[in-house]
Amino acid sequence: MPERSIPKEAAYQIIHDELLLDGNPRLNLASFVTTWMEPECDQLILEAMNKNYVDMDEYPITTELQNRCVNMIAHLFNAPVDEAETAVGVGTVGSSEAIMLAGLAFKKRWQNKRKAEGKPYDKPNIVTGANVQVCWEKFARYFEVELKEVKVREGYYVMDPAKAVEMVDENTICITAILGSTYNGEFEDVKLLNNLLDQNNKRTGWDTPIHVDAASGGFVAPFLSPELVWDFRLPLVKSINVSGHKYGLVYAGVGWVVWRSKEDLPEELIFHINYVGADQPTFTLNFSKGSSQIIAQYYQFLRMGFEGYKNVMQNCMESARQLREGLDRTGSFNIISKEKGIPLVAFAFKDKNKQGLAYKLSKALRHHGWIIPAYNMPPNAEHVTILRVVVREDFGRQLVEKLLSHVKNALNELVDAPAIPRITFTIDVKPGKFIKGDGDEHGGVLHLPRASVYWKQEKPEIVHKEISILMEDQKTKGVC
Repeated sequence: MPERSIPKEAAYQIIHDELLLDGNPRLNLASFVTTWMEPECDQLILEAMNKNYVDMDEYPITTELQNRCVNMIAHLFNAPVDEAETAVGVGTVGSSEAIMLAGLAFKKRWQNKRKAEGKPYDKPNIVTGANVQVCWEKFARYFEVELKEVKVREGYYVMDPAKAVEMVDENTICITAILGSTYNGEFEDVKLLNNLLDQNNKRTGWDTPIHVDAASGGFVAPFLSPELVWDFRLPLVKSINVSGHKYGLVYAGVGWVVWRSKEDLPEELIFHINYVGADQPTFTLNFSKGSSQIIAQYYQFLRMGFEGYKNVMQNCMESARQLREGLDRTGSFNIISKEKGIPLVAFAFKDKNKQGLAYKLSKALRHHGWIIPAYNMPPNAEHVTILRVVVREDFGRQLVEKLLSHVKNALNELVDAPAIPRITFTIDVKPGKFIKGDGDEHGGVLHLPRASVYWKQEKPEIVHKEISILMEDQKTKGVC
C-alpha cells in the first residue's frame, strides 16, 4: 500500500490507463457472460450497488424481487407450483454456487435415506459426462463425493444416457445432465435419461434422481424449443440451475437454482438467522453480497417478457447460422456444434494433420482483437482440437461478417501462404588480401560484408547459372 494519498483524478487515470490493456469484452467470444445491458438497467445497478442483499429486513423489496425471479424461473421450467404458491429456489453468485447447493441437497437427502435404512453413507458418488464444467469437479472434491464420468468419443461429445445409467449404483446421489454443453453447445437427451433411469430404479429399488445443469441452455430452450422435454415435466428431475449472467442477459454475478418441491431441499441445510432484527432463512455458501445483479435480472424479466427473450434468442441463433455457413464455405472446417442447442459455433480443421493450426488461428485472430479459444476435447477424443465462438446478444450480423473476413485472411496466412524461398550459395574462394588462411589447405576466415536481399513472389522455377559476386575487389564463383 502506498505511504501517501494521491488525488482521486490521478488514481482513476492510473487504473483506467492500465485497464486499457485488457481485451475488449464485446470481442471476447470465449465467454458466455453478458457484456451489454441497456443504459436504464445500468442506472439501476449503480443505484443498488450499496445495498447488501443479505439485509432482508432493511431491504424487503429487494428480497421480494428475488422471490419473484425464483417464481418466474420455476414456472418457466414447468415446476409443479400453483400460481399462488411460492417456488423453492434461491439466487446465487453464479451457476457454480448453484451447483454446490444442489449437490449438497442431493448428498444430504441420500445420507438421510441411508441412515434411516441402517446402511453405510460414507461413499457417495455422482455420475456426469466428461464434458461437464469444472465446477462439478470442484463440488466432488470439496464435499468428498466420488465423480464418475461417462467418457465421450469422437463424433459424440455429450454424455451417453445408457452408459450413465450403467454406472449408477446404490451410492449414486444423482445423475447430472447438461442442457448446453460448454464444448459444442449440444443439449443432452434428458428425456431418454429419465426413462432409462426410471426403469433402472424400478428394477433395483433405488431412487436415483436427476439434476439438470442448464447454466447455458436454461434461458434458451424454453423460448426456442418449447416442445423439448428436459425440465420438471420429467418426474426424476429434482433440481435445475441456470446462469442469469449468461443467456439470462445480466452482467456477471447472478445464478439461480430451483427445486421441484420443498421435499427435495432438506430442511437441515436451511439456516435461520436472527440478524439485524428479523428471522432470515438462508441457504447459500456466502453471506454478504450485492443486490445489483438480482435487481438487474428482475429488470430483464419485466422489460423483455417471454416475447423479448424469444426475439433475442432467435437473433442469436440466426447470427450463429450465418457464422456457421460462412465457416463452412471456406472449405477448411468441420462444424462440431449442433443446430439445435445454444447459440454457439464450434469447429475444427478438416485435415487431421492440421489440428495444431487451431491454436495458431486463435492467436492470429487475437491480433484483430477477437478472443476465440482453441482447446482439446475431453479424454477419449482429446486428439480433436476445436475452436468455439459464443454468439451473444451483442454479436450481430455486422460483427459476424467482420469475423469471417478476418478468419479468411488468417487462413491465407496460415494455410495457403507459400513457403519462404531458400537460396543456397556455394562459394569457392582462394586465400588473398581479404581471405586469411592459416597456411594449410583446410580453410581460413572469409569476411562477408553486410548485405540485403530483396525478393518478390514469381512463378516457381529452378535456375542454374554461373554468377560473379564482387567482394572487396576479389572475385568468387557461385551457383544459385
